[in-house]
Amino acid sequence: MTTSRLGSQPADARPGVLARHPLVSFFVIAYAGAWLLELPVVLSRTGTGLLPYTLPPIAVLVLIAAATFTGPTLSAFVMARATEGREGPKRLLRRYVLWRVQFRWYLFVLLVIPAGVLLGAIVLPGVLASYQPLTLGLLLGYPLAFVATFVLGGPLGEEPGWRGFALPRLQVAYGPLAGSALLGVLWALWHFPLFWTGVWTPPTLANMVMFVVMTTALTVVIAWVFNNAEGSLLITMLMHASFNTFANKIVVPLFPAPLLDAYGLLPVLVGFVSVASIVVAATRGRLSYRGERRTQETDAAAVPRERSGLHRR
Repeated sequence: MTTSRLGSQPADARPGVLARHPLVSFFVIAYAGAWLLELPVVLSRTGTGLLPYTLPPIAVLVLIAAATFTGPTLSAFVMARATEGREGPKRLLRRYVLWRVQFRWYLFVLLVIPAGVLLGAIVLPGVLASYQPLTLGLLLGYPLAFVATFVLGGPLGEEPGWRGFALPRLQVAYGPLAGSALLGVLWALWHFPLFWTGVWTPPTLANMVMFVVMTTALTVVIAWVFNNAEGSLLITMLMHASFNTFANKIVVPLFPAPLLDAYGLLPVLVGFVSVASIVVAATRGRLSYRGERRTQETDAAAVPRERSGLHRR
């Protein structure tokens, strides 16, 4: 099996501004493609109320879900074609179903990640005392909620971009820790319009700061899993769905504490900062990144910094 190097240009790649500045181009398309769909929600009475119209709830949900595909997914495939030629999108698609990874990584994303969120909740003042027994309805509804979150809640639409295209190049250009931290900040900022849609966490300064820190810590952990799972997008999608579903469908109903009602991001923040700190310390900041490494579908070879589109200063 042949693979193209991230720093090379296949004969059928499309030369131009996209190929010359792949990372900048990717983020511009990812932001624009999503924000254009979210803007009608933000401007409506459902959101900021700047314009005098109301969107049906189903329309709000459809637009927000679709934005993940018109943003990161669309951008990833456009940029894969521009930088890797006709084989680029095919390689990206095959990584959707790259499931042959060590079983322990499935256990980590499906069990350890929820455990981290749970521990992040119960260590907070007054949370454990608010515990409500787990009901059969919550237990039976979890698999359905997991599937719905996987398809429409971000994992399937976002991961091809953030981890499929951006992360390998950011790690090569800036190193695993700095590259994943930069991706975490950019990933968090991409979500910011959702604060003003009326269906998300209120846009307070505390919530936005917590979200950026939480997302950055989470990105570090996902990068570590990604590097150990041979670049599998399936694993990162499962991890994304795991923490989203568990935090919203299990932790919130089980612990209706006033603190979590006011600061709902706290459990995830505490949980992922703790896990990320352990990962960084255990790997000495390398996040199991092995540099020029040929995987089943991607070759993490050196990308010349002048080609990455994001330069160190």
